[in-house]
Amino acid sequence: MTTPLRILFMGTPEFAVPALRALLQGPDQVVAVVCQPDKESGRGRKLQTPPTKVLAMAGGIPLLQPRSVRTPVFLEEIAALRLDLIVVAAYGKILPGSLLRLPRLGAINIHGSLLPKYRGAAPIQWAVINGERETGVTIMQMDEGMDTGDILLPAAIPITDEDTAGTMFAKLAVVGGQALMEAIARLKQGTLPPRKQDNRLATEAPMLAKEMGHLDWSQDARSLHCLIRGLDPWPSAYSFLGESRFRFFNPQVVEGPVTASPGSICRADRHGLLVATGRDSLLVRDIQAEGKKRMDVQSLLCGMPLPVGGRFT
Repeated sequence: MTTPLRILFMGTPEFAVPALRALLQGPDQVVAVVCQPDKESGRGRKLQTPPTKVLAMAGGIPLLQPRSVRTPVFLEEIAALRLDLIVVAAYGKILPGSLLRLPRLGAINIHGSLLPKYRGAAPIQWAVINGERETGVTIMQMDEGMDTGDILLPAAIPITDEDTAGTMFAKLAVVGGQALMEAIARLKQGTLPPRKQDNRLATEAPMLAKEMGHLDWSQDARSLHCLIRGLDPWPSAYSFLGESRFRFFNPQVVEGPVTASPGSICRADRHGLLVATGRDSLLVRDIQAEGKKRMDVQSLLCGMPLPVGGRFT
């Protein structure tokens, strides 16, 4: 029987919760959890507790929320834990080599893409935006680069036409927890050989900006369909009708010739909002008017008719 590993878990958002839960239910010992400090959010500026903090506190696991992971005090605190392994899942900051080298087995990360594709802060969103039919998670050995470490274990899943960044986050979080447990088991058995990434195949996944959501209707419907889904739930895709901004969700490509100018409303009924694009049309089934909640188009039309022939800009 192998000795349980002493593991430090570093992760902050909901994406990290399935992995932490799997570790807590597994054979190894989570000696502490590190997450980002609580942050103010919303109009009331209320402090939001990271989801991993909630889980750690419920399990009685020691919790650390340092402002910086690069201070001598923090590094000394982690060194005193006598770690075998650090597990990272969407912690939110780049970790220094001085921390990565502390555990006997180093640090491994659950990255939300099939590396070397989509290195960076938003791999899940960019996979959807770019129309990928498949993505996944990669359990990787961490180094000081941006997702450049050796690949230990990839796990792939499909992306459907109905998937959004939000649905893929949820799916990949579960896959990440499962892949992590398999990787740790094989790491202890010595059956998890690292594989170098082919840097020639690397692509970037930079942080998203709100401005990305302003739709250019001269693009083809398929590209817009992917962009809307990839920006759902944040920062979301939008366009203007006159002075009013509308946000779009739940799109569907409608193939066929288009005679109206890109951005023109061709139909507005219980089925949705059919908008002309540079190629084919886009049926938007959920919408959010400025100052209102997201709803299906039929519900919006009950109180806010949208004129056929009107044009989004």
